[in-house]
Order: sequence, then C-alpha cells, then structure tokens
Amino acid sequence: MALPPHGPHPRHTPTARASRTEPPAPRPAPRAPARLRRAVAGLLAAVVALGLLEAARQLRPAPYGDRLHHRGQGEWAARAHGGAVAGYDRRTGALRWRYARVGHRPLAVLPARGEVIALWDDGLLTDTDGRSVRWHRALPDAAEWLPAQGGTGVLRPLGRGILAVISPRRVTAYRTADGDLRWVLPARKGCFFRAEDAVRRGAALLLAQPCADTAWTGQLVALDHLGRIAPGRTPLSNDLPRPHLVRTDAEKPLARPR
Repeated sequence: MALPPHGPHPRHTPTARASRTEPPAPRPAPRAPARLRRAVAGLLAAVVALGLLEAARQLRPAPYGDRLHHRGQGEWAARAHGGAVAGYDRRTGALRWRYARVGHRPLAVLPARGEVIALWDDGLLTDTDGRSVRWHRALPDAAEWLPAQGGTGVLRPLGRGILAVISPRRVTAYRTADGDLRWVLPARKGCFFRAEDAVRRGAALLLAQPCADTAWTGQLVALDHLGRIAPGRTPLSNDLPRPHLVRTDAEKPLARPR
C-alpha cells in the first residue's frame, strides 16, 4: 500500500480573539477650591442666622405692650374708646386704626397735627400717627399722683410744637416732633400745681400754684413754649437740631482778583 507522499504539515493560524476596548475610568469631579467652599458655608450660615433672628423678632413681644392695627387711608379723628386710642374716618366714621397697650388704658388723648398724643394709666406718654408709634416717654413719679389725678388737664399744648405735661410737683415740656424733653419747671417748695385749673390767655398758659404762705400773685404761673414767662429770661431754643454741614472741599479758596 502506497503511503502518501510526505510533505510539510499545514500551517495552523490561531483564531484571533475579538478585541474589546475597555471604557476609561471616570475622572473624579474637580473639587471646589477651599476658599470657595468656606465662602459658601459662611453664606449658608448667615442665611440660617437671619432666618432665626427674624423668627425671634416675630415671637418677641412688642415694646411697651404696643398693639397697633392699621386698616386704611383717609382723614381721621381720634378718641379713646374701649381701652384704646382709635382713629375714625371723618366722612364715614369707619375705623381707620386702633392703638392699644396690653394691660393699660389711655387717660387722656390730645390730637396734634395728624398725630395723637396719649397719656396712659402707667404714666407712659406716647405719640402715634396711626401707622406707627413714633415715641414713648415715661413721666417721673407718675405712680405717686396719676391714679388720684387722672388725665384731666394734664396735657396742655403750648404752641410751636411744645407740649406741657402738668403734675403736682413739676411741669415737663416735650417737643412733639420727637418727644425730646425741652425744659422742666418745678413747683415752689410747699406749693403744688393744679392742672385742672389752667387757663389759656393768648400765647400764655396761666397755671395755678397754691401755696400756704404766699400772696395770691405768687400762686399764679404764666407759661409759654419757652418756659416760665419772666422779665429778662434767656430760654433755650426748641427747634429741631439742624444737620451738621461738613465742608467737602479741602482746597483753599482762591483770592479775589485784584
């Protein structure tokens, strides 16, 4: 039997494997600079702090127990009603605003050019325009005389934006624009003022000052917006302070041409 001729073995080529491309590993996100991170953290802390402060302000009771409710615009007239000071529309009578203080009631109310000054039973003096309470002032020694005196004749306008508050021991004068104390007139020793007997005569307020051992001429005091009317007095001005004028140019002024 003849054998096949001996020849070279056929070349076997290995099967090529399918090439697979691996996806690149994701790169880590770039980190924000440390300074920027600190700034963002500080901003967030500030926002949170402001929110907490506002919440605390809302929860905090109003100073002096103020409760002011504003309901509309229009000209109004004010009076004490139901333990509060209220402004009513001059044309319709509708309630425009109401101002109350928790636990207190007004004893006297005095209109003053679109505002209302009220004396309360705890000796507090207030000024409101129906939208906000502009100022508060506490009268000295009110607990000693106000419960018996009440509000009769205590509030006396003196003109030029000055209000006199008359107590048995003293007269205190306030500027109605800002509640600033302008002057104080004490009663003479052994004497006292009678607010209910004060009488207006022109620009002067005649105030009784009964004394046990003084002639009747010494028992009457004349007042105006500057204080006690007396010869040769040198009173202070009651005007609002003017804004301080600051010169902005630092250059030396030029001499006039010759």
